[in-house]
Amino acid sequence: VSASYYTGSHCHLARFGHKKDRKLGVPEIVYGLICDHRGCPVAIEVFEGNTSDPKVFSQQMVRVKQRFGLERLIIVGDRGLITQVRITEDLADVNGLDWISALRSSAIQRLVTNGVFQPSLFDRMDMAEVNSSDFPGERLIVCRNPLLAEERARRRMELLDATEILLQQVVDATKREKRAFKGKARIALRVGNIVGKYKMKKHFILNIGENTFSFQRDQERIAKEAALDGFYVIRTSVSCKRMDAKETVRTYKSLSRVEQAFRSLKSVDLQIRPIYHHLDDRVRAHIFLCMLACYVEWHMRQRLAPLLFDDEHKEEMAETKVSMVAPATSSPSANSKAMTKRTKDDMPVSSFQTLLRTLSTLSRNTLSFKIPGSQNFYRNTEPTALQAKAFDLLDVKT
Repeated sequence: VSASYYTGSHCHLARFGHKKDRKLGVPEIVYGLICDHRGCPVAIEVFEGNTSDPKVFSQQMVRVKQRFGLERLIIVGDRGLITQVRITEDLADVNGLDWISALRSSAIQRLVTNGVFQPSLFDRMDMAEVNSSDFPGERLIVCRNPLLAEERARRRMELLDATEILLQQVVDATKREKRAFKGKARIALRVGNIVGKYKMKKHFILNIGENTFSFQRDQERIAKEAALDGFYVIRTSVSCKRMDAKETVRTYKSLSRVEQAFRSLKSVDLQIRPIYHHLDDRVRAHIFLCMLACYVEWHMRQRLAPLLFDDEHKEEMAETKVSMVAPATSSPSANSKAMTKRTKDDMPVSSFQTLLRTLSTLSRNTLSFKIPGSQNFYRNTEPTALQAKAFDLLDVKT
């Protein structure tokens, strides 16, 4: 038996007791959610708040392989979860376990510096598989997305401009005639808060004096980072015989389905927090019930897809994509639903939450006669055409 699992973990605030108790210190919990290749929740585990995400990942993988009796397991995780330390210490010696992750920007920069690949070669292609002595026994797949490159360039310029405006205010404060802003320590503290706000310290050259301050952009550093805009490198231990480069890229990009499950748990649908419990067992029970609700929601969405804005043919569209690096495209039926707000059966299209509210208007009425010895009986309200269609898709009898 072989399977692919997508993992993730997230910190959440666990609020215990009343407000006066929480003032003494709010403990945290960490839960690890595991989904299959379709994005359907499979398992969840709750850990203490001082447990790091990589440690959560390590414990989860061992348990998953044993719990489900898998002979071969392929794990897909982001670059913050499947780190080099985890690969070396936890994954390398496990038989039947492979993984797919990505490199950090600093590692990508080292590949360019060492001549492993040249960014200019990707003007005519968007994906290539390379090898590096820094990653023995691993496959590296370099990808470039032009749309992502444009977005990163735009975002960087916005952050640089916003940082410059705040830094210029400090410059003006040191030059004003009355009550000038002085003191090297004071200036450094304010400047540090500003460059830390937008994480742009690496792109500025700062000159802080006792009573003066000046700055300028580090154009060389900015150009060096901009040259790699749109690039990302996928690393994997899966052999090319088992999974080619195209399939590997598509598998890694499917990690977004786990993020969608997290969003559903956190705020969109289930709103897992805040948690008001005193005992650890109750916290775990709360998380487990939310996971079960997420599982039910996933299956409901699959069946109700014809009535939702969700794309029913997402998998088919992914199979027909010429390039796996390019953004996903919607199917003609999904575009039609988005434009007309109607289905092929001329039913109104809605979101999942709106459809649930529509179904909740059905009710069961209790009827009784004022006759001695008579018994009450129940009668359901007549469903509308939309409600009848939804229950038919769910295979539920009203």
